[in-house]
Amino acid sequence: MNRLKLFGERIMSRDPDRQTAEIQIRIAIMNHCSALGMAEIEAVA
Repeated sequence: MNRLKLFGERIMSRDPDRQTAEIQIRIAIMNHCSALGMAEIEAVA
């Protein structure tokens, strides 16, 4: 299994369907990392 590329690297796939899948995987990883860094705000009253 190939490693996941860094976000700045070029898309290696030539097939449009595989390019779409590759981009969706990168977006999912970025969204997960963003969710980990978000603070949970709770009302205290």
